[in-house]
Amino acid sequence: MNGKPHTTAKVLKRRTSLSFPRAIPLDTWIALGQEIFVVADASAWWLGDWLIYGQNRYPDRYRRAIEASALHYKTLRNYAWVARKFEVSRRRDTLSLQHHGEVAALPHDDQEAWLDRAERLNWSVSELRRRVKASRIGPVAGPAGGSATVTVKAPAEQMRRWQDAASRVGSTLDEWIQRVLDREAVELLDPGQLMAAAPQLSPS
Repeated sequence: MNGKPHTTAKVLKRRTSLSFPRAIPLDTWIALGQEIFVVADASAWWLGDWLIYGQNRYPDRYRRAIEASALHYKTLRNYAWVARKFEVSRRRDTLSLQHHGEVAALPHDDQEAWLDRAERLNWSVSELRRRVKASRIGPVAGPAGGSATVTVKAPAEQMRRWQDAASRVGSTLDEWIQRVLDREAVELLDPGQLMAAAPQLSPS
């Protein structure tokens, strides 16, 4: 979007504001909200795919180009991680990228099972997160699968920093560590993804 405002149904749209006339019909107001939601939700997928293309096409230059722009690499990296986990044919139009991100670290069949439930029952992102978390600590209905226990030793200051980062995105420390490790593994093992040393993830 350039710096010039434009109008839709007499609503003035700028990069940092949305200005309304004295009155617009209710159906117009609802339609505008739906339009904004679709664009906002789609843009996360677009940015993820855009970063993946840059990594593949310009492996030695893409990150420097991003850092020289106003774009936020850490946020883009999160979007790209989810986009890699779900090829286009598996992305659900009725669910957000954030829904997909909640199950991205799970095996393929578990991803599908949880997204089916979220789609069928119209779960919010927080509800999906709660259900997935509950399935890991109690005998509630959910995808079956084995698990392993890993012990991580770190200085107290580092552990507090990790805990703060996990809390900021609404995850337990175990869940956050699992996501970070899986993202790093994908970037290291996925052919053609020559990543520079990655900064610590931050919430999108």
